[in-house]
Amino acid sequence: MGIWQRGERVEVEDRKKCIELIQEAVQAGATRSASCEVLQLSMRTLERWEANPDAGDRRVGPLLPPSHSLTENEKKMIIEISNSPAYQDLCPWKIVAKLADSGQYLASESSFYRVLKKADLLKHRSKSKPREQRRPKDLIARQPNCIWSWDITYLKSPVTGIYYYLYLIVDVFSRYIVGWTIEEVESADHAAQLISKTCINQKITPASLTLHSDNGRPMKGATMLATLQKLQVATSFSRPSVSDDNPFSESLFKTLKYRPSYPDGAFADIKEATEWVTRFVHWYNTEHLHSGIRFVTPLSRHLGEDLNILNNRHVVYEKAKQANPTRWSRQTRNWSKIEEVRLNPGKDKKIETEMLRNHAA
Repeated sequence: MGIWQRGERVEVEDRKKCIELIQEAVQAGATRSASCEVLQLSMRTLERWEANPDAGDRRVGPLLPPSHSLTENEKKMIIEISNSPAYQDLCPWKIVAKLADSGQYLASESSFYRVLKKADLLKHRSKSKPREQRRPKDLIARQPNCIWSWDITYLKSPVTGIYYYLYLIVDVFSRYIVGWTIEEVESADHAAQLISKTCINQKITPASLTLHSDNGRPMKGATMLATLQKLQVATSFSRPSVSDDNPFSESLFKTLKYRPSYPDGAFADIKEATEWVTRFVHWYNTEHLHSGIRFVTPLSRHLGEDLNILNNRHVVYEKAKQANPTRWSRQTRNWSKIEEVRLNPGKDKKIETEMLRNHAA
């Protein structure tokens, strides 16, 4: 987030502080555009501030308040009514409706929102506490088979409203699809069977794996949780209705459904769906050059063969630079191996990662 709310006046000292922060970020290796994006500031505004950092905000506001604006007594009454026992649990829309039922009109819904926002009363005004939605724990994968992400997606069937369900597990470090199955129903039993089978195939040792998923019923079903406990697999769950907490599975499903060969309509039957996903998994694991792992295949990274591939690319680029040094104003492309992958890092870590990425580029 920026250090001010969009649309508010920015004092001279705050402008100079922004300029200094961006200069420090650029010296650390970040680009100006990325730094402006973090501060929610446009490049044009930054250039204007740098040209004349001592200039104040020259916008001219209204000289007189609108004649129909709320009086201070009316604003005070809005706050008192909203905090009263009869209305403290209600949003402005419901407050206005109840006041109308009692034959009273004080202000519009937007006026209630505006007054309450200024008084910082748009959150819980009663003694009840909002349900905390904590971010999932920041997980770090430094080798294959230490963090898996899994989810279920729908595949269309010939019957409207009926789907085939693709269960798919991806390794966070290598992006390798370690296990999948297609079923006609969505259940914790099928999920538990897939996890057990995949752990055996990948030779997972007890207490060495963390499995991340969203909060769906198959993910938290009794059979599934019991299986994970038996296998000594640690669990990690997304926040409800927050798809960004499970980005690797969501990204994989998008890649799957945007493949040119993905059918525009429905699969004829579950056999056809299984055959198509089999081809997709083979392509994704063995041919797809994944952008998140320096454009190597998930299989080569899963097997530890990516380092040799990246080193060979570096040699090729260095030879090209030596042959035509005038064509290279900076270092050659970064072909170093990505040593760790973070699942759900905090915002500060995301900014740091972006700065490092821009510096490396």
